[in-house]
Amino acid sequence: MVDHKPPACLFCLRLCARAGGARSIRPMRPPRYGLTRRALLKAGLGAAGALAAGWPARAGALGEADKFHVAALQYDGGGFSPRTSALRRMLWEIDKRTSIDVKLEPVVVRLGAPEMFRYPFLYLGGDRAFTQPSDEDLGRLRRHLQVGGFLLCDGGDGHPGGGFDQALRRLCARLFPKEPLARLPDDHVVWKSFYLLREAPGRVVASPYLEGVVHDGRAALIYTPNDLAGAWARDELGQWEHEVFPGGERQREMTFRLGINLAMYATCLDYKTDQVHVPFILRRRRWQAP
Repeated sequence: MVDHKPPACLFCLRLCARAGGARSIRPMRPPRYGLTRRALLKAGLGAAGALAAGWPARAGALGEADKFHVAALQYDGGGFSPRTSALRRMLWEIDKRTSIDVKLEPVVVRLGAPEMFRYPFLYLGGDRAFTQPSDEDLGRLRRHLQVGGFLLCDGGDGHPGGGFDQALRRLCARLFPKEPLARLPDDHVVWKSFYLLREAPGRVVASPYLEGVVHDGRAALIYTPNDLAGAWARDELGQWEHEVFPGGERQREMTFRLGINLAMYATCLDYKTDQVHVPFILRRRRWQAP
């Protein structure tokens, strides 16, 4: 049976129509040929992980491993919680709204473990200060990000300047001492990789913008203190675990859209910034013309 689901980057122009959203564009779905960027990235990270761990390099079959995975990084101290209900719901939304092939169950991996290299998309969340990793573990995380991995950092306390925020900033300074954590510009690709966005809310809106570490021309790490997972989390009965403030359910929807943009950005970095959404913009102009 032929898989007619195209690589994620072919759907960077597809927008979902929702309340207050733009009109949807659904390009034709050609069959997938060859390796996707996601498969190549996973292969590269796997090779880097094998070298970092001293494992012998060997080829592996593509298939289930080619799906989009999210791994929550476990660390010492800080009352670590994997927040799997939130990540599971976000993965479900990515699967339903985009062309990305998704592994719906997140995994937990210890920060610095060789297994970390199997997962191009890492999540680091918390609501209090945590113990800084060793130089060895930090070096492995740095290598992961340098060869194409992506790290989403999410402050669960919703408080810039709080314990998690301070610990995370120390971590970033050690990770990339010459590439500081800084505000992402309003025209950064992450704002338009799937939805056209102007805001970065979570469970709260403690900061109106995203921060990132740009390495080799791309944001290898993105940080928000707004508690994205708090807005995504849903219990086994289907109830939202937390209220979102101050924007209610519209704010929750914007948080999901931001998560989808982050996933698309992490899996599809090879399109030209100035070409994103050009067909959509041209069509919308014609639609609005008298």
